[in-house]
Amino acid sequence: QVQLVESGGGLVQAGGSLRLSCAASGRTFSSYAMGWFRQAPGKEREFVARISRSGGNTGYADSVKGRFTISRDNAKNTVYLQMNSLNAGDTAVYYCAATFLGGSRTDEYGYWGQGTQVTVSS
Repeated sequence: QVQLVESGGGLVQAGGSLRLSCAASGRTFSSYAMGWFRQAPGKEREFVARISRSGGNTGYADSVKGRFTISRDNAKNTVYLQMNSLNAGDTAVYYCAATFLGGSRTDEYGYWGQGTQVTVSS
């Protein structure tokens, strides 16, 4: 089992950047593929980015491709989401999640953090 805690959210102006972190407990972090999802008010939770166990393979939603970068440091049990060129459409609660399966569907992920709010002002 793994526990996840996100940090790094906040208020940023359009065009700005934020870096989210997700710290995982336990000694088996490298056994999990990791993902970032987000949920805006009144909308369903949606996939943002994913990264394989080793970090060698990544995937992104079309809406963030070229602006967001997911990475991980298995020695620090942490996954990151670097977000650049933020716009109002990126405003949401951002969640990190862990899976043995990998993929972009929420039902593929069995472990979730509590979320961190990102608000982009226009």
